[in-house]
Amino acid sequence: MKPPLSLSDLPVLRLKPKANARAIRHGAPWVYQNELVLDRRAKKIAPGSIAVLEDAERQPLALVAVNLGSQISARVLDRDLTQVIDHEWLCARLRRAVSLRDRLFDAPYYRLVHAEADGLPGVIIDRFGDTCALQPNAAWADARIEMLADALCEVTGAAHVLKNAGGRTRGLEGLDDVSGVLRGQAPDAPLPVPMNGATYMADLVSGQKTGLFFDQRPNHAFARSLSEGARVLDVFSHVGGFALASLAGGATSALSVDASAAALALAEEGAERMGARDRFSTRTGDAFDVLAALNAEGARFDVVICDPPAFAPSKQARDAGLRAYERIARLAAPLVEEGGILGLCSCSHAADLPAFRGACIRGIGRAGRTGKLIHQGGAGPDHPQLPQLPESGYLKSLFFAL
Repeated sequence: MKPPLSLSDLPVLRLKPKANARAIRHGAPWVYQNELVLDRRAKKIAPGSIAVLEDAERQPLALVAVNLGSQISARVLDRDLTQVIDHEWLCARLRRAVSLRDRLFDAPYYRLVHAEADGLPGVIIDRFGDTCALQPNAAWADARIEMLADALCEVTGAAHVLKNAGGRTRGLEGLDDVSGVLRGQAPDAPLPVPMNGATYMADLVSGQKTGLFFDQRPNHAFARSLSEGARVLDVFSHVGGFALASLAGGATSALSVDASAAALALAEEGAERMGARDRFSTRTGDAFDVLAALNAEGARFDVVICDPPAFAPSKQARDAGLRAYERIARLAAPLVEEGGILGLCSCSHAADLPAFRGACIRGIGRAGRTGKLIHQGGAGPDHPQLPQLPESGYLKSLFFAL
């Protein structure tokens, strides 16, 4: 085995004079390409390499992971320049992440690593008992995927580690879209996951993202608290998100709407395992079309919740995304009984909370309804936010009493 690189062996990246070195010193995790001096030596740094980031006066700032093919050209790994980015370093970061989750949850079903906020830039790890789904969404992590898998098994005792290569982020990093098995084996069936008294079926092999959306856990819990004796509509339901939580909370009925028949089949299996299949129904189709059809049918519900995919995944898509959120609110609001509840969610980091809230209010108003905002939620504590990175606070959940 080669000895680890010393600090003097590492390549150097330098900030331009006008770049904000103070932000890096104060915790900002990203350096964009236009902030760097890209001389001949810098351009030779291979994607995934570790380098020393210096300010314009050549004062070292941090150890960074480099990918000059990405707009985010350097990601801060450690401000302690004596550290070595090796197996032990990865284990230390993972132990810290596990320690936090052990304080938060009584069962090993959660997001174990939330990228920059857990000190592992671009790395997403979701834990499902003894199986972990790993998304190495940055070049440095992809280049060390075997080391990551070893560290993950050592720290968590996981028997199975899957690589999930889905999502647009890997494409922006110039990485492949090939998923696979890193350790153990892939599950031969969806895994049952207990949350909020409900049972969700997570398809870790062919499902969306890593198979389940852990981030909505606290908002599912709030919806559950509203659901005793209620008729519930869950739009963009995926594997039953809000609907199954509502059934666990005593809803008399829950209807899940999604474009994916496969996702709804998993929702039905979850309801069956909960003993709530007789109170659960599904409707497959485009959410906008189904909402319009339900309005035409005169359907009404006590609780309506819409949790769409990211309509505004980038700054360029922001305005169109906000119009889509407004349209969802306009179509959903008439389905809510007088005095009922409308929940509206966004996972678009490019649409901040004030903009999203404004779109929701406009849509409710255009439907001829008025609403009181009774709850405002975000992602659960296993999705910590890095204050210096607003993008890490992507999830927004608003509940209105109409």
